[in-house]
Amino acid sequence: MKTLIATALIMASSASYAHDNSFSTESCNVDLNGGININAKEITFSKDKLALYSISNNDTLLIKGEEIELTYQQQSLLRDYSTSIRAVVPEVKSIALDAIDLAIDGVNLAFNELLGDGNNVSSELTTQLTSIRGEVDAQFSQHKDFYIDEDGFSGKDFFGDDFEQRVESAVESTIKNSLGSLMIAVGQEILFSGGDMNAFEAKMENFGQQIEHEMENRSEGIEKRGEALCHSIVAIDEMEEELKASIDELSDYDFITASKKTNHNKA
Repeated sequence: MKTLIATALIMASSASYAHDNSFSTESCNVDLNGGININAKEITFSKDKLALYSISNNDTLLIKGEEIELTYQQQSLLRDYSTSIRAVVPEVKSIALDAIDLAIDGVNLAFNELLGDGNNVSSELTTQLTSIRGEVDAQFSQHKDFYIDEDGFSGKDFFGDDFEQRVESAVESTIKNSLGSLMIAVGQEILFSGGDMNAFEAKMENFGQQIEHEMENRSEGIEKRGEALCHSIVAIDEMEEELKASIDELSDYDFITASKKTNHNKA
């Protein structure tokens, strides 16, 4: 059962948007060298909490509050850069929520098979994961500022180790509290197998493979969207380089570094 749960949780706790198979490994590497705050009117770029420059209404560059005069071409570059950054936020939110939904589905598939529909384990886990989903949804609310820096979203590692630990803790505490029900269910499964442990293990392994196959199929769409998101961020990094080359006042700033690498492996 531990393997079944892990299969679902990997979908929810992944922050790197990396896709692996027998033939190739595609990895997206994104580094921020400062903080980026996005609200309805402005995108502000800062370092050590000190605002360095901002983009107002997508096409106005402000440095220390003073507007920088731009050519039409520079203004067009700035607009593309600003709108591309804004477009990333809802897609990150959508992928994150869909990944958690996938984890919830995986948990229910696993425990419903062993304990039956409407069991307390599935219900409690769904409640806890749904609560975490609500926090993620609120984190990306369009009515609040969106801030990310070198340490992650809102100044903390929102989708990193702490986030993964919270999901794992939810599973561990639920299983611990429901250990009696799980032991009874396992005992019943063994009895149904005529006391044959090999038959029971084979049944559980077969079920685990079925769950893993189904979860992998469901996750393919999320992985492809993650790869597309990586391409978008790499394009934003390229736009930033164009802005630095075109606008002297931005030449020393390098906030976004992104790359996508494919390593080919033997099957």
